[in-house]
Amino acid sequence: MNTFGNIFRIHIFGESHGRWVGVIIDGCPAGIDVKETDLLPDLERRKAGAAGTTPRKEEDAPIFVSGVFNDKTTGAPLTIVFENNNTRSADYDAIKQTPRPGHADFVLNKKFNGVNDHRGGGHASGRLTVALVAAGVIAKKILPAITIEAKLTEAGGNTDIETAINKAVEAQDSIGGIVTCSVKGLPVGIGEPFFDSLESVISHAVFSIPAIKGIEFGSGFAAAKMTGSVHNDAIINEHGATATNNAGGINGGISNGNELYFRVAVKPASSTPKKQHTWNNSTQSVEPFTVKGRHDLCIALRVPVVVEAVTAMALADLFMIHNSRNIL
Repeated sequence: MNTFGNIFRIHIFGESHGRWVGVIIDGCPAGIDVKETDLLPDLERRKAGAAGTTPRKEEDAPIFVSGVFNDKTTGAPLTIVFENNNTRSADYDAIKQTPRPGHADFVLNKKFNGVNDHRGGGHASGRLTVALVAAGVIAKKILPAITIEAKLTEAGGNTDIETAINKAVEAQDSIGGIVTCSVKGLPVGIGEPFFDSLESVISHAVFSIPAIKGIEFGSGFAAAKMTGSVHNDAIINEHGATATNNAGGINGGISNGNELYFRVAVKPASSTPKKQHTWNNSTQSVEPFTVKGRHDLCIALRVPVVVEAVTAMALADLFMIHNSRNIL
């Protein structure tokens, strides 16, 4: 549903044009130092404003509703909300009858019998990633000294990001991208075999980000073309360091002490300015369609900090599972 995690549990709520979006974090240990201002650097990285991003700008000022007292977590559920102020809901009137190709409009309408909030994509909007980023900041505070870093390494098939964005702006059509993420300092033993494997839990969290269409760890799909002797990472010392990292830092669903490395594919935003065709529920026919409203030409520009956040969420939960098992 809208909840992620076993011990460190994240519950996300809100709609793009509703009054609030937010997150409830249950299982957060008591006594963690946290202020609302601690969230601002990562929230700033997610904001729009750069070329290729939506003109819609929200203040994204976090408000702690519960779970924090005297700048420390209390152990009670931590609730963080963000106000939606800069909305233009009338831009979305048409999509009730003409759902955007490639977006969730059509399936949400069918799934919820037409009573879903369609404005701005409703609960399926990328707007809700602000809550994921907030949860990621809290997750990072309970993790040991590891480094999580994600960056956009390709946009529109081009490793020159600026050139790719300029072309998208000129063409007035949306483009996708590749986000690369690495985790350094991760010890051996994090992750559970099979259903809660390190890859499974991270992938589960990553696919909660709208527009994600693929993920690969280490050499990923290229491994299918390798031989075992080439793909295998030779262990070179007693700590498990390897000469190569085709496994992406994971063996058997468990971290092996090397750099955790994965790449994520972000699709082009479905709300492109280009004329398209879609089904009209009123006329019962296919008609020309142009998306109104304010949208990102390259949503991938704003994804790296969200990938870092959900990776931190996944790791925080897995660390807590690991530690609970190994308490004597």
